[in-house]
Amino acid sequence: MRVVLAGASGLIGTALADSLRGSGDEVVRLVRRTTSAPDEVQWWPESSGVPDEALQGADAVVNLCGASIAGRRWSGQYKQQLRDSRIVPTSVLSEAVARCGVPVLVNGSATGFYGDTADREVDESASAGSGFLADLTREWEQTARATPSARVALVRTAPVFSRSGGLMSRLRPLFSLGLGARLGDGHQYFPWITLTDEVRIIEFLLRTEIEGPVNACGPQQVTNAEFTRAFAASVHRPALFWVPSAVLHLAGGELADEMLLAGQRAVPKVLADHAFEFTHPTIDSACEYANA
Repeated sequence: MRVVLAGASGLIGTALADSLRGSGDEVVRLVRRTTSAPDEVQWWPESSGVPDEALQGADAVVNLCGASIAGRRWSGQYKQQLRDSRIVPTSVLSEAVARCGVPVLVNGSATGFYGDTADREVDESASAGSGFLADLTREWEQTARATPSARVALVRTAPVFSRSGGLMSRLRPLFSLGLGARLGDGHQYFPWITLTDEVRIIEFLLRTEIEGPVNACGPQQVTNAEFTRAFAASVHRPALFWVPSAVLHLAGGELADEMLLAGQRAVPKVLADHAFEFTHPTIDSACEYANA
């Protein structure tokens, strides 16, 4: 299989490229700099787009572009950057996929699509919620869907657990010092996925006929308080503290309100219906993996 990968330098993209190569697949990485390896092709989605030759003979395109949602406080300027870093590349890739006749597009998305679901369980049939993240992911998905000639799979990814980088690199030092804390009342649901299973899910979507939204989240639904206890146990430390909602809101503003104090009780129904087996099906196994 020849896979063209945008967003190849990120946590998920790097792991996915390595895994695909290990399976004998050819990976073409789209990069926004001078190329330095034979498998790289330069592209500038904001100006010149993607060269058609990069997609010639491609069996699929995987789009993982997007600035970090939790990279900084959501000022108006950063919210625009979050939007542009997703919508512009997706629009360019969707048009190129249609123009070059690529049969498959696997496009990034997020469980933030559902907004704050409280105790309500949501699968892929649920409608979009409200808030900045829900609006952003809805527009992101609509842009990817504008490729009627291709099978489009939308990977609604939960926060990713990994052994290096991402969310865990921020939490591990605090929890290792015994400073882990539940957020607010801790009742908000916290969807999660390990990097291993995230990569396996994307590869699964490349090799099956699944299309439309797919919740890339672990099958066990846990609250923030339950996650906090499991993560603390995996580093053999207590988690005795809590951070009041008012403090989180003061420090993080809209980001804290939507990402830390709200949550999605998401379930991976599409994956379950297609008999996908998770390497890390429980929050305990996920935390142990992240801290191994």
